[in-house]
Amino acid sequence: MAASTSQHALISIKPRCASSFGYDKKAGNVRFVSSTNCCPTSRKLGLVYASNSQSSVIEPTQLPSNPESGSTSKKSSESALILIRHGESLWNEKNLFTGCVDVPLTPKGVNEAIEAGKRICNIPVDVIYTSSLIRAQMTAMLAMMQHRRKKVPIIVHNESERAHQWSQVYSEETKKQSIPVITAWQLNERMYGELQGLNKQETADLFGKDQVHEWRRSYDIPPPNGESLEMCAERAVSYFKDQIIPQLVAGKHVMIAAHGNSLRSIIMHLDKLTSQEVISLELSTGIPMLYIFKEGKFIRRGSPAGPSEAGVYAYTKNLAKYRQKLDGMVQ
Repeated sequence: MAASTSQHALISIKPRCASSFGYDKKAGNVRFVSSTNCCPTSRKLGLVYASNSQSSVIEPTQLPSNPESGSTSKKSSESALILIRHGESLWNEKNLFTGCVDVPLTPKGVNEAIEAGKRICNIPVDVIYTSSLIRAQMTAMLAMMQHRRKKVPIIVHNESERAHQWSQVYSEETKKQSIPVITAWQLNERMYGELQGLNKQETADLFGKDQVHEWRRSYDIPPPNGESLEMCAERAVSYFKDQIIPQLVAGKHVMIAAHGNSLRSIIMHLDKLTSQEVISLELSTGIPMLYIFKEGKFIRRGSPAGPSEAGVYAYTKNLAKYRQKLDGMVQ
């Protein structure tokens, strides 16, 4: 099963009422809510986010129940989940351990992100999640710039009340033509501790090839003062369950642009891989993977091959219909 999975992965803002992106820990989906703290005769709309888990071959991951929720979200027949590992970074190019150091993409990485966007340009996207690191955010933005729907990705700023107020959107029409981008440190790359910034080959020469291999490829052994893959998976999968699954349940189509280890962790959860299987899972930079969330299950569809291949969009009837809708908008 590990070999099969690896193959898939490798093709792998007071004067007037305003609309704003907001954050609600009790919500179960992206939706607009009203607030009357601005104008007494009108309502302020804000985009609110949730707080609170495959393959046709592998036993599907079942949607976890939420006994604390007193309401039932309206379920869509299916939702798309797109996973993209960021394009090549400057430290990837230099063969340095990057981890949670915030470095940008190389020109090659920019091109990889653009190509990834072309591969998913006919697949619906309602909300985007990225890590707090610039390389993942660049990848998400560049990819969405290729989408035929031409909606503008806008990073949601809720780190402070001022950031929230200053980033409000005042036009309902503009809001309709935008896609919220949620950044989360929980989706960051695995923290490599004292290895960050070191050359990988020189580190192997210094500590020994076997020791460095153990730090890099074991599931539960962390590098000095760093995270193991198991520790990375704990935060990434928890965030996925608490924040992203409610969006899918509500019928939202989600894209996640993140990192090799945080995405491996999510794929491990979706495909029910063992700790031994996930350590051999390799994800190529800039290659999107597609899952379909339907009836509480995740069905892995591999990687969209490219915008020119009609078969890619015949994965499901709903995706085919969405592409037909886009074709009609262009005409």
